[in-house]
Amino acid sequence: MPCLLTILALIFPRLTILLVWLSSDYFSRAYQTVLWPVLGFFFMPLTMLAYALAKNKAGAVDGWYLVLVVAAVLIDLGILGGSGAAKHSGKR
Repeated sequence: MPCLLTILALIFPRLTILLVWLSSDYFSRAYQTVLWPVLGFFFMPLTMLAYALAKNKAGAVDGWYLVLVVAAVLIDLGILGGSGAAKHSGKR
């Protein structure tokens, strides 16, 4: 089941967030307020999932979990930045 959830998170991160939110209290254990999960859902969903995993498994973002969160940030920024660059390069 964890492998299926990981594949689902990489392909459909927002759907994964909804499924995890509906089925458990995973995000409420990782975040103190509702603001950060809502912002994460709209702007950086993989980072939100990686941070929640780090906080729930290790209690802090350090070691390999820090590498995971940084990789999620880079993927999220690449997805956001890549779509705008692809749109502008085709209009030459």
